[in-house]
Amino acid sequence: MKRGKKYVEAAKLIDKNKSYPVLEALDLACKTSTAKFDASVDVAFRLNIDPRKSDQSIRGALVLPNGTGKTRKVLVLCRGAKQQEATNAGADYVGEAEMITKIQQGWFDFDVIVATPDMMGQLGKLGRVLGPKGLMPNPKTGTVTMNVEQAVKEIKAGKVEYRVDKTGNIQMPIGKVSFGAEKLKENLKVVYDALIKARPSTVKGSYIKNVAVASTMGPGVKVDFETIAK
Repeated sequence: MKRGKKYVEAAKLIDKNKSYPVLEALDLACKTSTAKFDASVDVAFRLNIDPRKSDQSIRGALVLPNGTGKTRKVLVLCRGAKQQEATNAGADYVGEAEMITKIQQGWFDFDVIVATPDMMGQLGKLGRVLGPKGLMPNPKTGTVTMNVEQAVKEIKAGKVEYRVDKTGNIQMPIGKVSFGAEKLKENLKVVYDALIKARPSTVKGSYIKNVAVASTMGPGVKVDFETIAK
């Protein structure tokens, strides 16, 4: 892949064969950002797991202490008094069958769907559309719940979902370049702790193979992941 001049120059600051202490790695990820905007910083974990095995298909959600730096639009599908509860909590869109119809017609002006259990029967019909986009609500991530107030507030506060891909990797945002290394580390530690806690009992040997961080359109920086927990 041909890279731009800014990327090539930024990559020169990083030793590809070195795993950096976490704060140094995050500082490099910020310094090597080539975007003209406040770029996101992502972390990628390569895990020693087999996602084809049900007990090793890691998935969940967590609230980052410093948020993600991005405002997410939340659609809540619910009925009755729950609609006012969702509105009061800060949901961007609230409704039931009429919203499902809008989605069927191609409307996707939202980032997350929260649904009460009684709405999942209707919403399930859209699995083929919502599934590939990562928009289908799931109890494991707290987006299928009767406590819509808490769900909406957590998402607005910086809740992010994670899910292992077919090759055993988990990638997710941990903030923006403007956060600086210290705040990014606080967010990264929460992610790291959650993945350590989620380690399947059937995994033998090393669980984490490697960790890398990078800004949007920036080069990757390997992290000495043993320094994350310190």
